[in-house]
Amino acid sequence: MDATELRARQAPLKDRYRAEPRAAVTPLRASATFADGGITATVGTWAGPVRAGLHSATGGDGTDACSGDMLLEALVACAGVTLRSVATVMGVTIRSATLTATSSFDARGTLGLDRDVPVGVAQVTIAADLETDADDATLQRLGTLAERYCVVGQSLRVPPSIVARRVPARA
Repeated sequence: MDATELRARQAPLKDRYRAEPRAAVTPLRASATFADGGITATVGTWAGPVRAGLHSATGGDGTDACSGDMLLEALVACAGVTLRSVATVMGVTIRSATLTATSSFDARGTLGLDRDVPVGVAQVTIAADLETDADDATLQRLGTLAERYCVVGQSLRVPPSIVARRVPARA
């Protein structure tokens, strides 16, 4: 898809959202169950179910997906699509790309060993190694705009709320 086609696809959406701002509010959904045993949650994904479990640093055996890694996967997916979209609009040709998200977490926080240790993934860095002829200023602008418009990345500014609710017992 080139910039002209992308703009043509997005133009009626932008017009509609300007006229009807509420139409731009787009629902998202993910779900998980306790379908599998152990301390796991089975997540429905586009590629099929993925069983997430404890990281080996917190008592897992390493056979289940790590939710922290899954978070980074969502980040590189969103950052990659956003970066490619921005590059398309800017007219930047990218012949190939590899995006890598890196971070860490301090297991003492999630294990409750030290209240002063934060729970969660620390600063995430997404490196986009691009085969391109773009100059450094263009690459910096590309990175800045991709960071600004990356929905998943921007969503990390506000932590999710978790609400536990009782449902009626099944007969």
